[in-house]
Amino acid sequence: MATPMTPAQVVAQLKKFGIPYAEYKDWKTHNRNHRGAWGPVHGLMVHHTGSDSKDQRELLYKGTANLPGPLCHFGLDQAGKIHLVGWGRANHAGAGDDDVLDAVIAEKPIPNDNESNTDGNSRFYGIEIWYSGSHPMTDAQYATLRLLAAAICDFHGWDEGSVIGHGEWGSPGKWDPGHKPGKMMDMDAVRSDIKATLAEGKPAPSKPEKPSKPAPAPKPKPAPKPVAPAFPGRYYFRPGAKNQFVTTLGKQLVKKGYGKFYRVGPGPQWTAVDRAAVKAFQKAQGWTGSDADGYPGPQTWKRLFS
Repeated sequence: MATPMTPAQVVAQLKKFGIPYAEYKDWKTHNRNHRGAWGPVHGLMVHHTGSDSKDQRELLYKGTANLPGPLCHFGLDQAGKIHLVGWGRANHAGAGDDDVLDAVIAEKPIPNDNESNTDGNSRFYGIEIWYSGSHPMTDAQYATLRLLAAAICDFHGWDEGSVIGHGEWGSPGKWDPGHKPGKMMDMDAVRSDIKATLAEGKPAPSKPEKPSKPAPAPKPKPAPKPVAPAFPGRYYFRPGAKNQFVTTLGKQLVKKGYGKFYRVGPGPQWTAVDRAAVKAFQKAQGWTGSDADGYPGPQTWKRLFS
């Protein structure tokens, strides 16, 4: 026994199971509730429309002079899309066998129906599949049927035993859903497929996330070491030389603490002042003799810029 889903809840189930759907007119309030009860519901009843027409929404919504609509809750087109045409009591099931209803409620094997003494319109959701029944439904229709049945069962906590064909209910002469003229599908096989779909398609319950430890603060990256400019060559540091490298050398000597040799800032002209400053730097490295002659070489340059 279950209270019927609300329109919002059924739409949520369709979305949950990834079922394509469309809403037709005022389906949310379109029903036959003024003619009898709607609920409690116990299952889903499957029908075929008896027609291969491509658009059967208006027929299912409006019904006929002898059988006013809605004629179901779900219309299923050949491409596999659900069309919501009504919500509430609908003219789809008619009278059926109370033994069948008891089996559906208990989710037990469906007995042979032999009487029509129970109102099915108040007890079942109904789906009308858009095909004649004289041939199999499309693969897309069957895939959506399985998903829809799983979505409904998932919401109510039912299993596949809550899904029946109209031909199992007891209305005289009914054989839907069919697969050839006058022959109902093997509903036990359909229920077996729905069971598999329910197991596969039901989203896994979400597990509470464990509180994560705060990530350690990133260690500050050491400042990149200055890259020494390439030694330009001894040629640029000869008597009388004048170039940008002499200026670069003098500025680095000032940074290293040898600015006392310069009365004015280092310039591009190589002078005795530059040589004296270089010589003092070389001696500070522990060098002597020709290694401390005041003229920069590759090692002097490397140490000076390290």
